[in-house]
Amino acid sequence: MSKMDFLPYGKQFIDEDDIKAVEEVLRSNWLTTGPKVKEFEEKLAEKVGAKYVVAVNSGTAALHAAYYAAGLGEGDEFITSPITFAATANAGLYLKSRPVFVDIESETGNIDVNKIEDAITSKTKVISPVDFSGQPADLTRIMQVARDNNLVTIEDAAHALGAIYQGKPVGSIADMTIFSFHPVKHITTGEGGAIATDNEEYYKKLLAFRSHGITKNPDELMEYHGPWYHEMQTLGYNYRISDISCALGLSQLSKLDNFLARRAWISRQYNAKLESLREHLVLPSVKDQRVSAWHLFVIQVKGGTEERRRLFEYLHSRNIGVQVHYLPVYLHPYYQSLGYSKGLCPEAEDFYSKVISLPIFPEMKEEDIDKVCRTLYEYFGVIYNDR
Repeated sequence: MSKMDFLPYGKQFIDEDDIKAVEEVLRSNWLTTGPKVKEFEEKLAEKVGAKYVVAVNSGTAALHAAYYAAGLGEGDEFITSPITFAATANAGLYLKSRPVFVDIESETGNIDVNKIEDAITSKTKVISPVDFSGQPADLTRIMQVARDNNLVTIEDAAHALGAIYQGKPVGSIADMTIFSFHPVKHITTGEGGAIATDNEEYYKKLLAFRSHGITKNPDELMEYHGPWYHEMQTLGYNYRISDISCALGLSQLSKLDNFLARRAWISRQYNAKLESLREHLVLPSVKDQRVSAWHLFVIQVKGGTEERRRLFEYLHSRNIGVQVHYLPVYLHPYYQSLGYSKGLCPEAEDFYSKVISLPIFPEMKEEDIDKVCRTLYEYFGVIYNDR
């Protein structure tokens, strides 16, 4: 098979409307920090049910900014899940705070709320649940724990744009919610991210943090030298996002509902077609009162570590680009050098030993789904009923 036949686990969908939107900005007077940034923020805020959105140049920048706005700093602790991309924890390390990893629910891959309170100390300032694969974490219970302990909830919804929790869109629930617009996510800005919040104080901090800690707002200035004047009042970063990126984001956002519907359809096809492999695989499920955004379709291989490795290699040998999400963050060598050790979160480590993410992206056709399913049936020596 040629490389052209390779089926990745995820990819962007770009059409002529997206290209035209970017071209219009390239022909305009604004390439960055212009009107498209504000327009994208307003449309995204409307979509996720938040008062404010601040767009930045990556999901990692969004996490860093949110942790900063929450007041996370040197000597503080924040609670999060080990089953996530390293950025969820790294962004707190940037502020010299310490991530505390709490084990997961094996059926969802999300943080186990029942284990959070035991991890809270006098140093804890933030709880950062991760909506693994697109399924919202148990936000009602998490936020109650946070309120009871005077903590800030920062939801890592990099996988969950468009997800619904108890009838509310993800982005409208936590104190702050971060999104990612990397090409494999639900919409893309090339690279990019955003923070959604209803809190005006957080919003102002996020705006300044995104742009070197500088403000031009007359109401916030300590002095005034003239209409050109601005002040750097805190130490921020250059986390600004361009009008080029936001033009693409606006065009992509208009297609989000279709993208979500397509991902949901693919997930239903997988669940139906793989039903006869339940002896060998655990298929993903979604809890009551939650609608997953289906960023990932994650199966668990009952045979464990070696069986998972063999299956992974078998699928890749047939040009099916499955992936594994994720090595528990604290098992990365850098975190081991910080003193974290194996055995910290047994459920997370067991989960990691079994999981494979199957291809899921809007452009997939039924024949692509059948290719994946047929190959899985072949591996396990079961006859595939092409339904």
